[in-house]
Order: sequence, then C-alpha cells, then structure tokens
Amino acid sequence: MATAIQMPSLSPTMKEGKITKWLKKEGEQISSGQAIAEVETDKSNLEVEAFDDGFLVKVVVKEGESAPVGAPIAFLGQKGEKVEVSAPAPSAPPAPAAPKAEAQVVPIRPAPAPAPAPAPAPESGRLFASPLAKKMAHDQGLDLKALHGSGPAGRIVKRDVEAALTKAPAPAAKAPAFVPVVGRQEPEKIPLSTMRKVIAQRMAEVKPGVPHFYLTVDVEMDAAMKIREEAKALESKVSVNDIVIKAAAVALRRSPKMNRTFQGDHVLQHKNVDVGMAVAIEDGLITPVILDADQKTLSQISAEARELAERARRRALKPQEYTGGTIAISNLGMYGIDSFVAVINPPHASILAVGTVSDRAVARDGQPAVRKMMAVTLSGDHRVIDGALGAEYLKELKALLEHPMRLLF
Repeated sequence: MATAIQMPSLSPTMKEGKITKWLKKEGEQISSGQAIAEVETDKSNLEVEAFDDGFLVKVVVKEGESAPVGAPIAFLGQKGEKVEVSAPAPSAPPAPAAPKAEAQVVPIRPAPAPAPAPAPAPESGRLFASPLAKKMAHDQGLDLKALHGSGPAGRIVKRDVEAALTKAPAPAAKAPAFVPVVGRQEPEKIPLSTMRKVIAQRMAEVKPGVPHFYLTVDVEMDAAMKIREEAKALESKVSVNDIVIKAAAVALRRSPKMNRTFQGDHVLQHKNVDVGMAVAIEDGLITPVILDADQKTLSQISAEARELAERARRRALKPQEYTGGTIAISNLGMYGIDSFVAVINPPHASILAVGTVSDRAVARDGQPAVRKMMAVTLSGDHRVIDGALGAEYLKELKALLEHPMRLLF
C-alpha cells in the first residue's frame, strides 16, 4: 500500500513550504536517505529526504506550489501502483502534528495515523538509521549509538546528526577552523524578580511587543583600520564587520547580564556567546549566527562570516545556523549610512546598528584633529536590559574597538 510523504517541518518558524524542484520524477525508484525534493521555507532552501525504499508513484504538489506542514506532497509505493488524491495538497488543511523530520512517511488511509512506535532494539548489531545519517556520522567521527532518533519508529535521520554536531565539538582531526573550541553549555533559567516583572509589563504597555530603547556611541576606528590593513597585507581578509563581531562578542562575555533572552515569566542566562549578523537577501533579511564568537580569531570569524553570508544569499542555510544567539550586528556602513537604529530580532535582547567609518574633525587635547569615526547604536529589549547596563556594554565595546590589540590575545 502506498504511503504519503508529508511536507516536513524544516525550521522552527515554518508553517508551509514551497516545492522549488523535484529531484526525482514520478515512476523513479527511491532509496532511503536520498534527497527527493528541494523546499523553500521562510528562511532557507532545504532538501527533503526519503525514509523508505520504493517508487515515487504520485507527485501531489508540483514545482512552484506550496503546502502546509504535515500535508502530503507525494506518495511512495510499489512500481506501477496507482494513487488517487481526493483534494489538492496545497489547499488541504495541515495533518495532525507528527515528529519533526526531513520527510515524514505515514499511512494514507487509516485515520488517525498510529503514533510512531518506540525505536526497535538493534537486531544482530543493525543500527536503525538512514544511510545519509550513517554517512554523516562516519565522516564526523560521531557515535550513532548515543543518539535518539526523531524519524519514524525512532529512526536516526539527518537532523539528529546535525543537532548532535552542534552540541559537541567535532574531532580535532576533522574539525574546520571555525568549530567551537569548548563544549556548548545549556542556558540557565532565572525567574523574574518582582521589580523586573513590573518593568517588563510597563515597558510592554508603552511599547507593545519588544519595548526598544536606544543608545549611541562614537568610536575612533584608526587603530582598528590599521589591524584591517595589516591583515590585508598578510593576505588575510578581515573586514570592519569581522572586527565589530569579535569586539561585540568579547564585550558580551565581559557583560554577562547582557547575554540574556526574555522568556515571558523568566529570562535565560546564556553561557555561550553567539553573535548574529544581519544579511540582506533578495526577499528580505536573515541573521546567521556565529557560535562562540568570543573564542574565535578574527581570521576564523572572517572565514565563517563569508561562508554563512554566501549560503544565506543562496538560501542554503540550515535551521541551526540562523537560530539562537542573544545579540546581532546590522552593518549599513558599506552603503555610506552614518548612523541608524535597528529592530531587535527576537529572541535576541539587543542589536548593534553599525554605520560607516569616515574621517571626522574631533577635539583631541584641546586641538582639532581628524580621526576615522564610526557610530554604533544599541537597541535593547527593556524587559531584559536597562539603560545603565547597555551603557556599560557600549563602554566596553568602544574600548575594545579603540584598542583592538586586546582582541588578539
């Protein structure tokens, strides 16, 4: 009997997806673990992976059409099997929630579908995992026996391997330059004090949603620009934005109360310093996150930032690459913008709006002087951050950018 391949949930905010390309045609044979289609989500373009062997007997959602998460997009069955679809998938209501996976397979006719069975015990040493998950784990030196599968019947799939790789450092022999150098830590849940509850309530009444406040500081960038030129002479591509990301991360490590996110009745105190960077794409904006940015060198941040930005523009980011973090950098300096205010990207508690570096006349020791200056504006979530805390953070950031040698040690 044919089974339905549902539109999977490929990102935390995804409600529907659009089929941009079918990688397999009707009638073609499919093996478990193969990518069968490309799906455009609200954040990125990702591949849908098959969980079983069989033939693609019916495509329900054509290229260019959309379907809600959980709705059938195609059917898998025996060669030559016929499938009748009573209603087009794009207009069908979402199916009952199922375990998140790349391509969930459920029975067609029985309703409601039976709950997934618990993971079966290995038979004769057989590991219950998709071929793609096994290959990824082998390449990264990851032991699949320690993972819990989120696929049908507890099967270990691609997303489980990716999640495991983000929680622990990869083996040194295979680790790329930008892998975090220490283990990732879970954030600490801190209940809101009575005062903080009242502040959060009143600020939200005045400014519904995320109550923003703004602080601006001018930074002398002469020394930072020298660092950039020296890196260029050494054939290392380091941008002003890379230096700002590093400084923002180190300042966040030194101002731990800034490294929090608001969660309604409590805040999360994050142990890792993860910095987002706003990247303009064709249809809007996305914020890839550089993990453990305070621990990485400028060259590592530069390489990772370029790669993330390039894949963001191709809509090829993975969900874990644009979620998380507590602060983001929005840089419009390359467009000649002197200063601006940026909107916080929840659940972040703050964002830095970075302007252009330009020559300006300033007073030094009572005398006029020309310096390379840059305006930085902090937008803060007043439910988590107060003005004095934000000011202390900007003071630390300014000191690091004006004395960037501190970032190298």
